[in-house]
Amino acid sequence: MPELVFMEPSIDEMEQHRRHLTGYCYRMLGSTFDADDAVQETMVRAWRASGRFEGRSSLRSWLYRIATNVCLDMLRGKQRRALPMDLSAPVPATTPPGRMLADQNWIQPVPNGDVLSPGADPAEGAAMRDSIRLAFIAALQTLPGRQRAVLILREVLGWHASEVAELMDTTVPSVNSALQRARATLSSHDSEALEAGAATAEIDNALLAQYLEAFERYDIDALVSLLHDDASISMPPYEMWLQGRSDLRRWYLGFGIECKGSRLIPSEANSSPAFGQYRPSGPGGRHEPWSIQVLEVSAGRIVHVHHFLDTALFERFGLPSSLDRLDPPFVPPSARVG
Repeated sequence: MPELVFMEPSIDEMEQHRRHLTGYCYRMLGSTFDADDAVQETMVRAWRASGRFEGRSSLRSWLYRIATNVCLDMLRGKQRRALPMDLSAPVPATTPPGRMLADQNWIQPVPNGDVLSPGADPAEGAAMRDSIRLAFIAALQTLPGRQRAVLILREVLGWHASEVAELMDTTVPSVNSALQRARATLSSHDSEALEAGAATAEIDNALLAQYLEAFERYDIDALVSLLHDDASISMPPYEMWLQGRSDLRRWYLGFGIECKGSRLIPSEANSSPAFGQYRPSGPGGRHEPWSIQVLEVSAGRIVHVHHFLDTALFERFGLPSSLDRLDPPFVPPSARVG
């Protein structure tokens, strides 16, 4: 019998797959920070076992096998992550901020650059962008872990059924069956939410500039004029959400009035336009992180604004820890050259 020759991969070779693994783990887990932990654990396990890598499958397949097992372990016994719209009906503008749920209940946004390849083929890039939109990520979380993995590998990443079967130590019929069940579950999901989640195509820079100006001036009449009639806002970790231009106007002028005087820094998240929102924090013009706003846009109007109030996300998005009126203009990471 010929002696096996192990082809130990280098750290650099494994690191080349980090961005794609992060995208995969994010779709699996619905959490930016959990995806970071899963990818790091994948790399640690891969490095420890690298001496046993035989090269019978590609390095990519080997890493995805490890990442899948890590994600399934992390999902075991956990409640699915969601968006507020998945959990309750909208509330009137007169409703004060109410019940807050723990961070592990919520979908988290992810910076585009961490999961999307800048040089991707246009058709492939469009599919990748659609597959990280918040509505689609929320829909994925309704699937059992193994069905979720099969659907992402087959439908999003384009793996063959035989490749997925080998990765998951199962059969092709089993993979096909899991895919059919996953498709059936997603087809019964809120189709309007999925369509809205895929609505943002070409970014309307004029609309975003108008939104930024209106929000910073706190010109609520101008702000709501940019919204669809049935536009909505949400504010995880608050369970509540609101819908309709009239209710949103009353909210911004009522319980939301503390956002007056905020400053916004443009960013990108989940293939959608986003802003880091900084609220005033006392005299001297200082502003502190408050929320990552992610906008869903359709037909030239804003249909939803997600306000993610977890300020730990600011560092993850490469945004400043605070703003001062004397600070030079901040250039978002996505706009930097070199």
